[in-house]
Amino acid sequence: MPKKEYSQYQKGVISNYYGNLNAIMLQKLSELVSELYLADTDAKRGRLWERAKKAMVNLKIPVGLIDHIMAKKDVRILAKNLNEWLAKAK
Repeated sequence: MPKKEYSQYQKGVISNYYGNLNAIMLQKLSELVSELYLADTDAKRGRLWERAKKAMVNLKIPVGLIDHIMAKKDVRILAKNLNEWLAKAK
């Protein structure tokens, strides 16, 4: 299969996406915190926690911290850590 050639514009879009990936993941995690606060069923909370875990892995959060947050599954703990991560990102 031949290698796909991208236009300069496409290369710029791809580069910007990967350059802002941490900010994108932090925003996604922030939205997940809001959804977790509002979740009304255990099944929905379970799915949201798994998505939050994937986002934390993508952000390269230390495994020990991810394990601690996932063991507690307390939205307040996740929100507190998220605020710290957002402060570091700025």
